[in-house]
Amino acid sequence: MSDKKTLLIEKRNSELFLRPRFSIDLEENAAILLNRFSEAFKKKENNFRGSIVDGHIFINVPQKEEHFWSPQLHLEIVEKENNETELKGLFGPKPQVWTLFMFVHFVIGISFLGFCVLLYTRLSLNESLVLPIIMMVVLPLIWILLYFLGQIGKDTGKSQIKDLHDFMIAII
Repeated sequence: MSDKKTLLIEKRNSELFLRPRFSIDLEENAAILLNRFSEAFKKKENNFRGSIVDGHIFINVPQKEEHFWSPQLHLEIVEKENNETELKGLFGPKPQVWTLFMFVHFVIGISFLGFCVLLYTRLSLNESLVLPIIMMVVLPLIWILLYFLGQIGKDTGKSQIKDLHDFMIAII
């Protein structure tokens, strides 16, 4: 690692997001930075698991500490001019968990629209409106519940997010 001390300015987005993002501008070549991460993953004393694909780095928590809500840190290294690099980071659940989460949101959204059409149809035909109205109340409540479950999951993985962040800062 280089001996020169530089001031890191980390730009973060709002804490309201389930998948927090940040970016850091570095005065360093992207290839050197990628090599540094590659070397860190090879060290035996390093518990973090990671992979590098093109300019993307995926860092996972140690396998013995992993649980359903464990986060993953995705870093993208964007090379700028004059040997400057922008490091973009995204904390999020493992891709399988995120895909399941988004699929459930999609099903709830489509179901809501379906029950809106059913409500309109039954209203036009002067039939019972009980089921569509109940579902149009229940589905948004489930959606809100999913949001809070996501927040609980994010809070459960907060210490691991800090560990991943500290590991990344130690390397850069």
